[in-house]
Amino acid sequence: MPTDPLLQPFRLKHLTLRNRIMTTAHEPAYPEDGMPKARYRAYHAERAKAGIALTMTAGSAAVSRDSPPVFDNILVYKDEVVRWMKDLADACHEHGAAVMIQLTHLGRRTRWDKGYWLPVVSPSHHKEAAHRAFPKKLEDWDIERIIKDYADAAERMRTAGLDGLELQAYGHLMDQFWSPLTNTLDGDHGGSLDNRLRFTFEVLSAVRKRVGPDFIVGVRYTADEALEGGLTKEDGLEISRRLKDSGMVDFLNIVRGHIDTDAGLTDVIPIQGMPSSPHLDFAGEIRAATRFPTFHAARIQDVATARYAISAGKVDMVGMTRAHIADPHIVRKIKSGQEDQIRPCVGANYCLDRIYQGGAAYCIHNPATGRELFIPHEVAPAAVKRKVVIVGAGPAGLEAARVAAERGHSVVVFEAGSEPGGQVRLTARSRRRQEMIGIIDWRMQQCTAAGVEFRFDSWADVGDVLKEKPGVVLVATGGYPHTEVLETGNDLVVSSWDIISGSVPPGSNVLLFDDAGDHAALQAAEVIAAGGAKLEVMTPDRTFAPEVMAMNLVPYMRSLQKLDVTFTVTFRLEQVSRDGVELVASVGSDYGGVRKERRVDQVVVNHGTLPNDDLYFALKPGSLNLGAVDHTRLIAGLPQDSCANPQGAYQLFRIGDAVSARNTHAAIYDALRLVKDL
Repeated sequence: MPTDPLLQPFRLKHLTLRNRIMTTAHEPAYPEDGMPKARYRAYHAERAKAGIALTMTAGSAAVSRDSPPVFDNILVYKDEVVRWMKDLADACHEHGAAVMIQLTHLGRRTRWDKGYWLPVVSPSHHKEAAHRAFPKKLEDWDIERIIKDYADAAERMRTAGLDGLELQAYGHLMDQFWSPLTNTLDGDHGGSLDNRLRFTFEVLSAVRKRVGPDFIVGVRYTADEALEGGLTKEDGLEISRRLKDSGMVDFLNIVRGHIDTDAGLTDVIPIQGMPSSPHLDFAGEIRAATRFPTFHAARIQDVATARYAISAGKVDMVGMTRAHIADPHIVRKIKSGQEDQIRPCVGANYCLDRIYQGGAAYCIHNPATGRELFIPHEVAPAAVKRKVVIVGAGPAGLEAARVAAERGHSVVVFEAGSEPGGQVRLTARSRRRQEMIGIIDWRMQQCTAAGVEFRFDSWADVGDVLKEKPGVVLVATGGYPHTEVLETGNDLVVSSWDIISGSVPPGSNVLLFDDAGDHAALQAAEVIAAGGAKLEVMTPDRTFAPEVMAMNLVPYMRSLQKLDVTFTVTFRLEQVSRDGVELVASVGSDYGGVRKERRVDQVVVNHGTLPNDDLYFALKPGSLNLGAVDHTRLIAGLPQDSCANPQGAYQLFRIGDAVSARNTHAAIYDALRLVKDL
């Protein structure tokens, strides 16, 4: 029997879970037509293969047609879901992992113009801020049919061979009944706590009749809305007791907070710069009060915290969900004594934010997640070993070096600076975002262990590269700020990088023109405003910072709204001129017919980057492939074999922002999918 608390088995009813680590329910938006097909199955099977005890699928699976899939949810109201869930369960069971699913009706937490365009329903007419839906207040026949939908869905999951299910009750229909803020019903389902809980116990009773006494059923619920007028901690303790005492529930999965706003959601699921495991002690209080199997997850991103959660008796099963998006092999590495090799979750929340913006979940620095069908989490050795020269030690260059070394190639990296990191190191200058440096530190650790040779403070030219007699050259030199975007006055502006790096001090009355919509603008804004300046952030877009996305925007707003900051949308900076000690900014609009002026002492422009590509073009004539990438072979996962120039001495590629301004994930993905086949 292992002595590590995390590796102890846990008996849940008749089911023995092989350790104490799980992934809690989350919807990575991988279903196809509402079904968990090959991609979805491969994602969960990867974590099962690596040793996780329990994978809770879906976040959440929709039981009714009027719960449209706003997160690309699994549609468990369709009979065809059974075959796909059976395939998924079988794949995970083959590797020894238990499989469950989270069922829900979203209630008002969706949109009426999705799916079948049916009215959104809730126990009140109150709008949900996050999804902007004004719901229909539930009628008795709505309640009856939804209870039946839950029971039908549960029966389908039992038929599919799952080990159990949990009902979702935080922010969705079930706890919209619970909360006084969202339940204005009269009669049996409104008013007293007894009445507000009635729907839940009716659902549980109907589910139990369908699945029988042995199928595992739990509830993931908010035990404290942390919202004035909402469910209190005392309410949560009482609800917890009632769930236990009902005899229909086998485990409690604890959440604290509310998710009807971006800010509320971010407090429930904290991101970088916010406290780790903020609700763990609260979950421990529920477990102590109920003495009942208790699960919990909320920014438990490292093994040490997870181990403490179990050893201190806070919970019985600890969720490390985003951590497993970053590294699906956590359990395997714990068991093999390789905890220091775990790829860290840096809390960037690129995964969740992409889902809420309508995309699939991807880890900011593990591009294999969600692409398991064609991108490996661990690359195989190359049949032929080559000399690989990489120029640039930012995220793209370091990923290329890591993967090339893992393939067995001899790797040399030139870096003009004294430290690795590129733009990530610039990002990490923000105290709130300093965890981003984990992207760089982990790769440096991996590269060093694999024997990669680094040459810092080396501004490589063509001669330096050719002296190494490379078989492959990868140019990962990044980009530089693009500020020459004005009709006149480009020489009078500074870049967001100038402000973030500290090379230019902030002014006292500043206009920040953001035409990229990314983190750099808001990070510069924080530096400027924190110094006491008056600041206007202007964008030609109809929303500001669209690339930052919802949950990452929350801490910026909490910081900037307390300071002297104004946000202006739909206006474009066109010219800057000097008038004595002042700068005159001429502002127009893409909508036409408008001309305004701003008088400030500093203008900052954030307009992305231009490729730093001189070395690439200097090396191009001497390359075998003349720098070309065969996109068909790249997408298919095949080696690049272009030989447009038989007299060439090496293959040449450029990656990351040396190609075009994108983001960290794109840079790392460029490197991984290209180099894994070298």
